[in-house]
Amino acid sequence: MKQLNVGILGLGTVGGGTYTVLKRNASEITRRTGVAINVVQVADRNLANAKALATDADVTDDAFAVVNNPAVDVVVELIGGYTLSRELVLKAIANKKHVVTANKALIALHGNEIFAAAKANNVIVAFEAAVAGGIPIIKALREGLGANRVEWVAGIINGTTNFILTEMREKGLNFADVLGEAQRLGYAEADPTFDVEGIDAAHKLTIMSAIAFGMPMKFEQAYTEGITKLEQVDIKYAEELGYRVKLLGITKRTDNGVELRVHPTLIPEKRLVANVNGAMNAVVVKGDAVGPTLYYGAGAGAEPTASAVVADLMDVARLIDATSAQRVPYLAFQPEQVQDLAILPIDEVQSAYYLRLRASDKPGVLADVTKILGDRSISIDAMLQKEPDENETEADIVILTHITVEKNMNAAIAAIEALEAITTKVVRIRMEELAK
Repeated sequence: MKQLNVGILGLGTVGGGTYTVLKRNASEITRRTGVAINVVQVADRNLANAKALATDADVTDDAFAVVNNPAVDVVVELIGGYTLSRELVLKAIANKKHVVTANKALIALHGNEIFAAAKANNVIVAFEAAVAGGIPIIKALREGLGANRVEWVAGIINGTTNFILTEMREKGLNFADVLGEAQRLGYAEADPTFDVEGIDAAHKLTIMSAIAFGMPMKFEQAYTEGITKLEQVDIKYAEELGYRVKLLGITKRTDNGVELRVHPTLIPEKRLVANVNGAMNAVVVKGDAVGPTLYYGAGAGAEPTASAVVADLMDVARLIDATSAQRVPYLAFQPEQVQDLAILPIDEVQSAYYLRLRASDKPGVLADVTKILGDRSISIDAMLQKEPDENETEADIVILTHITVEKNMNAAIAAIEALEAITTKVVRIRMEELAK
């Protein structure tokens, strides 16, 4: 029987899960591939823990020993980051070894360089686990939806922020309180910046966008806005109007360029993706032939992510003797057909909007606001006007608009905030229907 020898870099949560799944499901994997996949070497800084788990493999604390080991056919990179990991992956490729990684930051920032090196050395780089954990969204975009011209992709692709927003909605808690609970439960890191500021989601969105539209990775041009400034009152008002607030990664193909943006978004509560709660992930892909399709599941965790890592190893086992022309291209399109598409600046993006104004309770305020919007061709879809609380002279006005260009909305907000009756900054949250 054919053998595929694997070296794993990092035996933490995902690495440990990968080793466990490979051992537990070895017979099933071999039945599917006709290849015995064996872990022959692992590298981890915690030698004691690694030796306790990887009892059948050579264990080292030197990651370069693995990428330079002539007995290793495939290097599985699970150490994270994008400095040492980049060096290790490029060295493995130079040594003619195939690479499987779950590292979204590495692919989003250095994927273009890595794919070029892999093509030059005729090796496979597989990265299904880099986006949405156990959800096979990369394979769906590259293969399952290959007959389609993908029009847009929108996803809940960070479990930490989805858990926080779910708790804020269901329990009426503020962001800071829920963040502390998320950290206590292990959903959020001690430093949660990458999650709550949308950076993690932007890494994943960059990868999906490149595959969906056949363009290079352009993480540095992604618009990123997190959830740290979201207030409980806006989540409550959104629900009164029939919407849920989610941190979405959105990428769309337009006549003027590609949208690449991560931000809090109002979604109609009737959409399936609006009802994805807790730490779960979901991605909606709209193809011209198939229409909207939804992919749902665990976006993180030891074995859900290991499921994707092992699936990539199985693909390598099947395709290791194939020529590059017989393999699915990294970005779904033939390398010479990858196009350097322009990314739209956020000012040029078109969206509908949720606006919350804190205004003095006196005649004429609403007329002034609607005139400002009308003067900029922004039409109103719905409105919620709250009565002032007892002994208060100010009240909230909530407005939902139809679609407009962001720069027009920016100008309107500036003019509204200049009104004497408006007492605080206008809260603005973008809205998406995700229907067509």
